[in-house]
Amino acid sequence: MRLLADENVPRLVVEFMCSCGYDAIWVGKEAPGISDREVLSLATAEKRTLITFDTDFGELVFRLGVGAPFGVILFRLPSDSPSGIARTMIEVLEGRTDWIGRFSVVDGNRIRTRPLSI
Repeated sequence: MRLLADENVPRLVVEFMCSCGYDAIWVGKEAPGISDREVLSLATAEKRTLITFDTDFGELVFRLGVGAPFGVILFRLPSDSPSGIARTMIEVLEGRTDWIGRFSVVDGNRIRTRPLSI
């Protein structure tokens, strides 16, 4: 699975995920300071699923119709160390295979997912 980590995902989380074999790039390194619309465009161009902590992506995708064909995973996790966050993200990602083409919200032990119109 190809991932694009939003700038609000800590760099150490992305580095940990990469060390575990994930193909992840970080907006903070590739294109710091870009808008949320540009983040979605980058995810589409790179054919990557966006992982983020930013709830604004729900409004962009559903209310404003900005495309996200490879999916968005919004994590709403309690504060933890970067390695703890990364382990939780990896556990969640490995628990399903239907992330692409969906907007998913991971909130504690619950995952809500909704298909995106492509």
